Amino acid sequence: MLGDTLLEIISKQLNISIDQIRKAIELLNSGSTIPFIARYRKDVTGHLDEVQLENIAEANLYFTAMVQRKQSILDTIEKQGRLTDELRDAIEKCTDKTELEDLYLPYKKQRRTKATIAREQGLEPLAEFVWLQENVEQSLEELSATFINAEKGITTKEEALEGARHILAERISLDADIRSYIRKRMQEEGKLTANSTKISDGEKTKYSAYYDFSEPVLKVMSHRLLAILRGVKEGLLRMDLVVDEEDIIKTLCEKVIQEPTSQYGNELKSSVDDAYKRLMRPSIENEVIGIIRKSSNDHAIHVFRENAFNLLLAPPAGPIDVIGIDPGQKTGCKLAVIDSMGDFKKSTAVYLHASGEKKEEAHTALIEILNEFNIKAIAIGNGTGSRDASAFVTDVLKSVEGEKPITVLVNEAGASIYSASKIAREEFPDLDITIRGAVSIARRLQDPLAELVKIDPKSIGVGQYQHDVNQKDLREGLHRTIESCVNRVGVDLNTASVPLLRYVSGIQYGTAQNIVGQRTERKGFTNREQLLEIDGIGPKVYEQCAGFLRIPQSENVLDSTAIHPEAYPVIEEMAKKLTVSTKELIGSNDLIKQIELDEFVTDTIGKLTLTDIRDELLKPGRDPREHFEAPEFLEGVEDVKDLEVGMEIKGVISNVTDFGAFVDIGVHQDGLVHLSQLAHKFVRDPREIVRVGQIVKVKVIEVDKKMPRISLSMKSLQPKPQVKATPKSKKTEKKIDRPQKNKKRPKKKQAQSANQNKPTKTPLNTQLADQLAGLKSELGKNS
Repeated sequence: MLGDTLLEIISKQLNISIDQIRKAIELLNSGSTIPFIARYRKDVTGHLDEVQLENIAEANLYFTAMVQRKQSILDTIEKQGRLTDELRDAIEKCTDKTELEDLYLPYKKQRRTKATIAREQGLEPLAEFVWLQENVEQSLEELSATFINAEKGITTKEEALEGARHILAERISLDADIRSYIRKRMQEEGKLTANSTKISDGEKTKYSAYYDFSEPVLKVMSHRLLAILRGVKEGLLRMDLVVDEEDIIKTLCEKVIQEPTSQYGNELKSSVDDAYKRLMRPSIENEVIGIIRKSSNDHAIHVFRENAFNLLLAPPAGPIDVIGIDPGQKTGCKLAVIDSMGDFKKSTAVYLHASGEKKEEAHTALIEILNEFNIKAIAIGNGTGSRDASAFVTDVLKSVEGEKPITVLVNEAGASIYSASKIAREEFPDLDITIRGAVSIARRLQDPLAELVKIDPKSIGVGQYQHDVNQKDLREGLHRTIESCVNRVGVDLNTASVPLLRYVSGIQYGTAQNIVGQRTERKGFTNREQLLEIDGIGPKVYEQCAGFLRIPQSENVLDSTAIHPEAYPVIEEMAKKLTVSTKELIGSNDLIKQIELDEFVTDTIGKLTLTDIRDELLKPGRDPREHFEAPEFLEGVEDVKDLEVGMEIKGVISNVTDFGAFVDIGVHQDGLVHLSQLAHKFVRDPREIVRVGQIVKVKVIEVDKKMPRISLSMKSLQPKPQVKATPKSKKTEKKIDRPQKNKKRPKKKQAQSANQNKPTKTPLNTQLADQLAGLKSELGKNS
């Protein structure tokens, strides 16, 4: 456990009490997962949510690693015999990893440098003499002449002074305070610039907006930095960190030189200049860029995770029979039928671009499937050929009498990756790869979460510069997001796949396989306690996972709810007090209202947990996802060429980035609603307005059919906010109605001129102009 000082730092950073942080860390260190703590240990942590717990977990890891690093550094310096009380105190009080490494830098094993060679030549006393800057009779030239030694490679006094300057430059560059000062100046005052290279100069590329780019380091937005870094990697951009070097060197000289006009002044100024330009500037610049890159990296991953969260929790169509269609032109459209449990039933291929007999066969094939199964929905992958497939389905459904299935375009991102995966081969060893894709498309409509967990989350198409961020951080972050979604919804123990079970709190992949194996042997679980008989599930794992695993057919009705088994005795007490059975209590509004929660508080179950229990008793097994709604695309608009400026059309938000939202309007090319077009107000974060999966109505404001690029607007379809007129005071009204006779009214022209000279406040316009500056470039990057 971290000490009080570090806990206090975390408390200030996260605005959470030290007691809450301490208890959360104790639970995390005991092996409890974040979803479990957030759901079932609210009374212990004071109702910390998953975001707060994740922040605490990351801070705990950071400072725990720092404590270990401190000890390692102290041990190393102590072995060197150079550990002073002052240095020990500075290291122990340090709370920043970069500052800690600055303190350790002079004691690290150094590679062979110019200063090392100068020391070997015996020039350290000369360097020390210059550093002390003492007022002595002997001149620096006289002293440096005494260090001439041909055997050691010093033939002139100038060479001796040069070697001394190398030693001094290294000494200056290893000073922790000086490094900290330069780093702070670069962070606070530095500007990040980008320019074209010889390769891209004069050429139009997707980085054209950054050919003459300059922005303060503190204000560089995540997507811009990542775009510039990618451009640098591709050799199309050159990036620099610009800072007032002259002023920095001047300040460093003031720190080092006691008397600039003395015989030591020029030598020390040269040493400072060399220390800054050769030894410190390159490394500290890399550190500063590393800091802002990490910040951009974290932000981009946060955007990815938030989009993935919304996509994974998209409303499910539910347990209905579905036809999944994987559109294809040359190889035909693959149709796959799945029943309400998601089991594969039948498949066929139809050719929509053929004529005559083939076209009739396609029509007949779909009609036969509709007659054979109780189809409630037809899911069409939104790839190439999707609008042709949609038109074909619409035409066939015209001849169907009675209730017709709904037709939905489904995002098929990653479906081809799933089709060729080991999971797909194990599920459908005898099916063609394209049929597996059609099955996945159908299942995505039934239950997006259960199906999307089977593919690499990086393949679901909701990221921003996902290949440019730290892949390990991205992988870990997305894993936590999927884990959060799965546990939020809950899992049916008797139907869940291995990929879905592996994300349940406390369950590893091997344990998930064991669960499915046992389930097959038992022909289904009948109660939660049977989990304890599975290899890999002991008391601790059972505690973590049991509440998130549901058994609708269980002997115990509570096993189908989100109520944890540890709370079963409390429920039984409630039922006993009301003289009813547990089964009668569940879902009964009248009975549950009679429960006084305070009467059932125990040492382990507090008021917050009891409130959750009451809510669950009222709506047992409630799915937290929203109600499913099928998006309707504009008829007759099947390609970018069909779009015209001014069209109003419905679409689905497919991705949200820092500069706006991409909308699938059913034409194979997502359109962009730039953040300036989201609402009639300044929008700093598009996620405040829209989310992935949301159905929106947009207006086409620009179409480039060659590129192709589509610019959309949401605010154009929203009523403009009314500007309230400022009421005039009575005094002002009197002056206007009854002007004094002896005073002339200002002429209208003069009044206008006076108004024109008044300063106007335009921060909103400035910010919008800045946002619009990179719009064409951003469209190109995401097209």
